[in-house]
Amino acid sequence: MNLLSTDIKNKVLDKVIELLDARRSEIIEANQKDLDAFNKEDRAMYDRLVVNDKKVDGMIQAVREVRNQDDPVGKVISEINKDDGLKIVNKTAPFGTIMIIYESRPDVTVEAAVLAFKANNKILLKGGKEAINSNKVLVDVWHQALKENDITTDYVKLLKLQRAETQEFLKNPTEQIDLIVPRGGERLIQFVKENASCPVLVSGRGNNFIYVDHSANWEQAIKVILNAKTDKISACNALDKILLDKRLPDLDKKLLHLQKALHEFEVELLVDKQVKEILSDEAEIENEDTWYEEFLALKACVALVGDEVEAIEKINKYSGGHSSAIMTTDLSKAETFMEQVDSGAVYHNASTRFTDGGAMGVGAELAISTDKLHHRGPLGLEQLVTNKYYVYGQGHVRV
Repeated sequence: MNLLSTDIKNKVLDKVIELLDARRSEIIEANQKDLDAFNKEDRAMYDRLVVNDKKVDGMIQAVREVRNQDDPVGKVISEINKDDGLKIVNKTAPFGTIMIIYESRPDVTVEAAVLAFKANNKILLKGGKEAINSNKVLVDVWHQALKENDITTDYVKLLKLQRAETQEFLKNPTEQIDLIVPRGGERLIQFVKENASCPVLVSGRGNNFIYVDHSANWEQAIKVILNAKTDKISACNALDKILLDKRLPDLDKKLLHLQKALHEFEVELLVDKQVKEILSDEAEIENEDTWYEEFLALKACVALVGDEVEAIEKINKYSGGHSSAIMTTDLSKAETFMEQVDSGAVYHNASTRFTDGGAMGVGAELAISTDKLHHRGPLGLEQLVTNKYYVYGQGHVRV
């Protein structure tokens, strides 16, 4: 795509903001069609599918935030002037075409498009069939905004492909794709990785852990656990596994307190053998696969570990590499935990729910990457560019 000026990009985004508000009722009505056709038994996906006035306000705010951010294209990363007169400048540049594959969430249609467009990329949106009516209207909003500014609608494209068609498109794309971002569950990610013929940046599963050290402030730990587990169960930053230090004072009482607190939010517990001795009415974890599982439900595992070393080993073996937390009053222990746990975001005395572009000060996000290349964590505007070297000479030749 041709490079657009910051001014023209911001004018398009101003129009998108205006149209999202003006067509609010149409967007919500289209979403209701999707909701009516959806199987409400999948609570997490249903929650992500809902678009109401608050969600539309969130879309508008996301576009406004990106509109007000600095243009990420053309920024100088480094500049070297060599002794022989050769000048080498490294600058940010658009990726080109980004494809995102996602399930349920219509707000991703807006957030992914605004980030890609401000970074001068083309975006191919492969949303799930469960949100097709919502996505059609939202993409039409984009097309109207682009047309009114004499910009090609090719910048934002909705792909209406069935699974077999998507598989073929990934293997043999009909146009150049520079990056694919699968945003969803383990099956979707594996499907994309197995079939894609271009780079894939994984927006992975959560399966997030929290370790409560024996020195932790217990009331603070309960508060953080409840927030991380119950605030939004459909989020990839929700808590799934709770590891408690065996050396916690009054361990039996604390386990009973934890059980009661989680049960008040209707959280189902799965426990290891040691915890089962105290919480005898809870189901025991009998399959190791459970430790790898992201629940996206009111469910959590509770287990005991000997110390932070054992906790780190368990987290690095089973977690999705997304978010992990330690509750402790020992700063040195917290630092060791945060350095040695292999997750995109690590926390000391804070909820994993903060792994989010807005909450982390990044702004709107395309996804939360659990890959290490080219970026890990929230994929915001500044992460949707690559780089390019500009070399200036006066007839230089290499000898």
